[in-house]
Amino acid sequence: MSTATIREPERETPVLKRTDVLVVGGGSAGVAAAVAAARAGAEVTLVERYGSLGGLATGGLIALLLTLDDGRGRQVIGGLCQEATERMQALGGAFHPPAAEWGSDDPALVEKYREWGLVWGGASAHHRVRFSVAYDPEILRQVLADLVIESGVDLWLHMWGADAIVEDGRLHGVVFQSKAGRQAILADVVIDATGDADVLASAGCETERATVHPWLWFRMGGVADVDTALASGRGFFRTPNDGVVLFPWGSMAGSPKKIDPLDPRDLTFAELDCRRRVMDEVRALQSDVPGMERAHICNIATQLGITESRRLVGRSVLTREAMNVGCDEAICVTGHWTKYGAVYAIPYSCLLTREIPNLLAAGRMISVDHRVHHATKEIPACIAVGQAAGRAAVLALAHGGDATAVDVGVLRRRLSEDGALLDYFET
Repeated sequence: MSTATIREPERETPVLKRTDVLVVGGGSAGVAAAVAAARAGAEVTLVERYGSLGGLATGGLIALLLTLDDGRGRQVIGGLCQEATERMQALGGAFHPPAAEWGSDDPALVEKYREWGLVWGGASAHHRVRFSVAYDPEILRQVLADLVIESGVDLWLHMWGADAIVEDGRLHGVVFQSKAGRQAILADVVIDATGDADVLASAGCETERATVHPWLWFRMGGVADVDTALASGRGFFRTPNDGVVLFPWGSMAGSPKKIDPLDPRDLTFAELDCRRRVMDEVRALQSDVPGMERAHICNIATQLGITESRRLVGRSVLTREAMNVGCDEAICVTGHWTKYGAVYAIPYSCLLTREIPNLLAAGRMISVDHRVHHATKEIPACIAVGQAAGRAAVLALAHGGDATAVDVGVLRRRLSEDGALLDYFET
């Protein structure tokens, strides 16, 4: 790779607008943050680089909410995640076990919901029915758009966050790149919900990086007999759509190469390699699996299934030793999608940087270690953390945007009023 540089001339960047709260990234966490802040009365601007909302939950086809419970039958995530689930159900786009079955270890029920991708864990695990949700990603895409529009969020699509504007230890806004050129949005509080911690990194905040195996999820329709096809054991799941099945990892013959998700060269390799593997898998399924002879591709994810890249090293780092331990400043409680009875209380300080007081993290890149990340990266946890970040941002406005000055007790009460379930360890 070339080490040559060029010198760019100074330039004036036009300011597009000023806002109370700026949320960068319109995935599940970013939408939750924006909606929560707007419902609390702030002027909120949400900027997303793609042409629709949802991130990996829609464009990545990761169409499973894993999980809203603790693995023992008790719900731990409510709030906006519960609301989105109910909205999808009302539109016929979501399926989950009824509450009476949560926590059941009836083998027939466990197997029933395993076929939907709602039961996970190792072979030696004592499997139980979870409160997890299979959904149509197109329905979720519409639900998220409805939530944003109804709450009065000012939404901008097709804009890529390019540079953080930092001066005197404070984040004044973010410069975005789009077809209209470079434009800045100024804000009192900024929430980084980019997934890759792009704003955090640009602002000079400490982060950790990871390499990962890339995946590309896809769906196939026109399956003549889903029951017979599932019996082949080829690693796909039922969906809420008749004759449509979901392939959670794309090709089961995954790419053997780990990539750096922040390197465009590696990402290019992954896009081409994963898509080739998906097409090979489709041809093999049509040839080998009864009931899939005339099946066709519905869609291949437009975003690689990468759930770890940068993570914030924040004011505190949640570690595995905190599993099943209560926390007075918890703004979210989450279970673990593959471990039964593993619960984490996520403290507010995991959303706060050490460097910039008016910058919050939301979503998969909050301040946790690699092992806890396997729980907190999931969509329900990201929505719950995003909701907390949005509420905190509004409280920070009373302190000149300083998120570190927020009274966590007040924040917890506001979140509980909004339907968040925070009393797990108290009851």
